[in-house]
Amino acid sequence: MSGLAHEVVEQLRARMLSGELAPGDKLPAENALVDEFGVSRTVIREAVSQLQAAGLVETFQGRGSFVLAVPERPPGLREVRSHQDVLDLLDFRTGVESEAAGLAAARRTAHQLKAIERALADFRRIGEDPSRSVEADFAFHQKIAAASGNRFYSELIGSLGPMMIMLPRTRLDPAYEVADAGHLARVTLEHENIHDAIARSDPEAARAAARVHLSNTRHRLTSERFPD
Repeated sequence: MSGLAHEVVEQLRARMLSGELAPGDKLPAENALVDEFGVSRTVIREAVSQLQAAGLVETFQGRGSFVLAVPERPPGLREVRSHQDVLDLLDFRTGVESEAAGLAAARRTAHQLKAIERALADFRRIGEDPSRSVEADFAFHQKIAAASGNRFYSELIGSLGPMMIMLPRTRLDPAYEVADAGHLARVTLEHENIHDAIARSDPEAARAAARVHLSNTRHRLTSERFPD
């Protein structure tokens, strides 16, 4: 994605997260965006395509592009605004989800393992439909929490909702978009490692794999140039 398209994406994303562009709202027409941002139609089309890939908008032929229903942020996420807030959220998730993965490896039922496997299969198919990336990513983490056998892990992850996936993505460099095949392959492998440890009923390996996955996400964020 070009630098100009990335700038357009970031500004439109910010409007969505702030509520200025609410779920169901239609994006401004292509001509209006060209005039507002002072860029070409090609840049605007590239930016809208990236918003589609991130699952933030849906485009209908002849009608335009509409903001998708972004789940309401739970109280703890309402004030996640800065880059540091997003890093702190990832630190929190690392502690919670590493332990949830360890418990899932020790306690999961065959039915719960199948649910994790189905979620992983859905995530593997993101390349065919990038607009489902947030939903598929969240479902994988949620199924692991459910397999922990402790309802508080499941309820906590459920309360954070897909926004826990979306917020870090709003701060990632274009090189880490799910539309990038190399990045998607790396994240898929990280998910597979968590699944494999749970399937082997190896709690320590599951904890380590979950920690590596979330630590890698944090590293991808800290290696970028986003200010608070």
